[in-house]
Amino acid sequence: MDVSSLCRRMTQARRDDRGLSTVEVVILAPVMILFILVLVAFGQMVEGRGAIDGAARDAARAGSLQWDVGNAMAEARKAAEADLTDVCTGPVTVTKTSAGFADADLFSVEVSCQVRGLAMVGLDIKTRMSGSFTAPLDPFKRKAG
Repeated sequence: MDVSSLCRRMTQARRDDRGLSTVEVVILAPVMILFILVLVAFGQMVEGRGAIDGAARDAARAGSLQWDVGNAMAEARKAAEADLTDVCTGPVTVTKTSAGFADADLFSVEVSCQVRGLAMVGLDIKTRMSGSFTAPLDPFKRKAG
């Protein structure tokens, strides 16, 4: 085999590979974009979990500072809804999970709502998350009332 035939074969091989990188990009680009969108969607779900836990904490604390159960639940709802305005797609549910109020030492609530997340990718999967928290009732504020 002489040098000229070797050069011709190498030139022919290079011509056969032309456009191959374009095909690779066309195939891999949508896969990479979908992967990034899924990561962002799951990041929003993790952020939603943290926001719901924080809202439950704030709701329990706001309710524990009140004199009666009616005001406690109203303040707990206000605190939870204020925390979750940009996180939830539907209504925010606040439920008292502690046994009593007048003779109790603790005020517990559970906060839940539907969190957006995978809707960004086009998957309309309803994701309902909930978080609960317990706060001690303020004994000094209750004696003042």
